Formats: sequence, C-alpha cells, structure tokens
Amino acid sequence: MSAIEHRYELRAREERYAGRIFTVLSDEVTMPGGGTANRDWVRHVGAVAVVALDAAGQVVLVRQYRHPVGRHLWELPAGLTDVEGEDLPAAALRELAEEVDLTAGRLDLLVDMNSSPGFTNELVRIFLARDLADVPADRRHQRHDEEADMQVVRLDLDEAVRMVLAGEITNAACVAGLLATVRARDTGWSVLRRADAPLPG
Repeated sequence: MSAIEHRYELRAREERYAGRIFTVLSDEVTMPGGGTANRDWVRHVGAVAVVALDAAGQVVLVRQYRHPVGRHLWELPAGLTDVEGEDLPAAALRELAEEVDLTAGRLDLLVDMNSSPGFTNELVRIFLARDLADVPADRRHQRHDEEADMQVVRLDLDEAVRMVLAGEITNAACVAGLLATVRARDTGWSVLRRADAPLPG
C-alpha cells in the first residue's frame, strides 16, 4: 500500500561553509500544511568502507583516533570518494591497499548506508573483499596524521560481531558492515550484490 507523500520543495538556500570534504547549507523547505521550515545540513562527498575477510574467516579492522568523539574507534578500512573520475569499487580497493596493505581478488557489494540522514546526505557504500593478498612492501602507502597511529588487527568475524553487540565497536559503517557480512555468510553469500550495482535513490 502506498501513501500519498508531501513533496518537499526548496524555497531558498544559503551556503554557510564550504570545505574539501563537506559543505554546510541552510535550506528553507516547504512543509505539509503549507508552511516552511529551515533545515541546516551537511553535503558530503561520500565514502566507501571494506570488510576484508580472509580465508580463515577473520576480518581486518583498524583502530583509529577520531577527534570529534575524542577517542580511538574500531573501524573498517575506509575513506572518502574524493578522487575525481574514480568509481566506487576502485575507491574501495585503493583504501584497502592504503590503510591495511591488502589487495582483493574478489569484491562484492554488502550494503549502502546513509550514515546520519537527519543532518547529512553522506552515503557510505560498504564492500566485501575476499581472496586477500599483501601489497608488496616497496609499494605500500605512507600513512600520515591519525593514520600513522592506526593499529591493524585481524579478528574472527564472530568475535567482531560479539564486540558490536557488546558496545565495543560503535563506528556506524563498521557495525553495518560486520552484521551484513555475518548475514551474507549465513545465506551462503547469496544476498551479495555486484560491486558496480547502481546507487540507491
């Protein structure tokens, strides 16, 4: 059953801040009943994340300092989709190599995630990488800033999911990716989509 939905129309827009990664906008939008409301939101370049699953059933996680929350978080290898002309599977493989020195012989799509749609349009596409191999030592990425402090570990997938349910892993993309991987594994990988599947919307 489909409901009749109000069409939200943009009446006015003001750019409050523009940076390399995101822009802050203030919009005036029509509301049901005939009025308007102001909505501040963040336009984001987007991101990819990768659940790297090895032949032993272990996932590769990174522990990285995140300044807005003031602590280190367990995360998936991930990064911005800020390279012009780069498709999302290629971005995922680039981040996998840059952050954890791995390549993947197989890449599938797990889930698409709107990270916090109450204030940003950021979309994170989360991939499953398998058939892993090491990047040769002489071709590894040099990490800087917070990345230079990153810890890289391999954990059994079920242990990582236990950490999610215990509140030890809270990064949204990591939570979504790990839970989706367990579900995909338990269905014999039948729910996976092609890495180049169209974006939602």
